[in-house]
Amino acid sequence: MLCGQCAAEPLTLTRALVGAAAQIGDVEVFLGANFSRTFSRTSPPNLRFASYGALGTSMDLSRAGRLEVSQMHYSALHAAFAEGALKADVVFLQLREGPRGLSLGLANDYSALAARHARVVIAEVNAGVPVTTGADLPADIRIAAFVEAAMPPLDVPPAALGHVSEQIGRRLAELVPDGATIQIGVGAIPDAVLAALTSHRDLGLHSGVMTDRVLDLIEAGAMTDARKTRNPGAAVTNTLIGTRRLYDYADGNPHLMVMPASETHDHCVLRSIDRFFSINSGIEVDLAGRVNAERAGGQQVGGLGGIADFTRGARASKGGASIIALPATADGGRISRIVARVEAATIGPGDVDFVVTEFGVADLRLASVRERAGRLTAIAHPDFRDGLERAACGGGPG
Repeated sequence: MLCGQCAAEPLTLTRALVGAAAQIGDVEVFLGANFSRTFSRTSPPNLRFASYGALGTSMDLSRAGRLEVSQMHYSALHAAFAEGALKADVVFLQLREGPRGLSLGLANDYSALAARHARVVIAEVNAGVPVTTGADLPADIRIAAFVEAAMPPLDVPPAALGHVSEQIGRRLAELVPDGATIQIGVGAIPDAVLAALTSHRDLGLHSGVMTDRVLDLIEAGAMTDARKTRNPGAAVTNTLIGTRRLYDYADGNPHLMVMPASETHDHCVLRSIDRFFSINSGIEVDLAGRVNAERAGGQQVGGLGGIADFTRGARASKGGASIIALPATADGGRISRIVARVEAATIGPGDVDFVVTEFGVADLRLASVRERAGRLTAIAHPDFRDGLERAACGGGPG
């Protein structure tokens, strides 16, 4: 079975599934990016879990060896469910009754595509979900049963900002011009970047997610979507992940569109957007410019997701750029996140224009292999630079 992801998780249904697991036998549950604690390493053993990444709270399932991850880009995942190559027997959706019928509300993702091919679709109707532009439930989806939500949709507040993330945000904001259309994720680094963009003008959004921090930019007058070359005047996202404030803003708002991945993640769409800036993070970056967003210490702690879709779209965009931002160290400063060679190459060296840490910006455009290594070493934590220099010269990491 498959359930909605992010804030579109139908909590009444998913919690009922966990509660009744002992009575229903073995079930494989396909999860997306999770932000609730509904499913965990202590979930009943007859529930097996699969996903396109160990994303959000699903990371705990991965660390417990209970998550099977498929190596699929988000755009390919969308296509596989649309074509029926991937199928679910049962789909749980979260919906809202609107003036034109049922709305998908907080996510217009692969769940609706899976519902087209499912044997049974059960819908949780939640009055707290916004009716969003672009997210009408497709007319050909047949709902077998409706359940009234027993709780409001998931609330995901912005991340707390620390000194390092704020430094990174300020450095990255200098790379983004007025009038740019941005793609951004969820977490401390994306939130710090958005907080640093409040003095910009006429920014636009075309992204996989929209959060409360994006709404801050809209309310500050920094994001108007006025100069977008596609869907001008409207922010475009695949999912909404935030609080009641964001959901109220989205309700019936024609200037915010919740669109399928065929619009938000498609390469031809992305390359058609002038000044498209993709802003993503990673676990580590190596001296060639490869980015690992999947594995750490031999464990799956991320996934392919949409990072390759967005970075390649941004590099193909007129005036656009692909940016990777991450702290220089992990584990209290004991591990460098600029490394000689990544554990897994989620995106290649040709997919990144800039890498940003709290120590600076590495411009990888037109850089040779030697220049890349030097520029990336320069933005590593000083404690690790000597070892990286030796590695770049062929002497090992030191």
